[in-house]
Amino acid sequence: MNKIISVTTKLNCDSLRAFEMFTMNELLESWLTVRADVEPKIGGKYELFWNPEDKMNDSTIGCKITGLEPDKFLSFEWKGPRKFRRIMNECDPLTHVVVFFLPFKGKSGEPITEVHLIHSGWGNTPEWEGARFWFEKAWRDSFKNLKKLSDK
Repeated sequence: MNKIISVTTKLNCDSLRAFEMFTMNELLESWLTVRADVEPKIGGKYELFWNPEDKMNDSTIGCKITGLEPDKFLSFEWKGPRKFRRIMNECDPLTHVVVFFLPFKGKSGEPITEVHLIHSGWGNTPEWEGARFWFEKAWRDSFKNLKKLSDK
């Protein structure tokens, strides 16, 4: 059985701004990573670095954007940190992240965007299950940071 991670949050911004939080380097660096090198186009880089001094580890180096429609949808490949490198970073295909941006109006007419993230491609071994549990917590914690950023 191929399990997934599913995380959702509501952001206090329009869907274009929410999309930018996943595609603009400086915004990604304010909630998800230390350094980002993202080219927001299909086939463009989706490389995030949690330890920029060691770019080959604890990064998504080599990952690409697999689909996008500005302010609506984004998908990209994903790699794991050093402790999951052997299973996550050397498999084909890599795990995959899909993010949907759904615009709404708040009670006073202010823009709100519901962000849905689905991370799939997990294997069935105990090692894979450990990686999935680790990322489930990591995505939930990161979405708390994202929510705080949208509340500013």
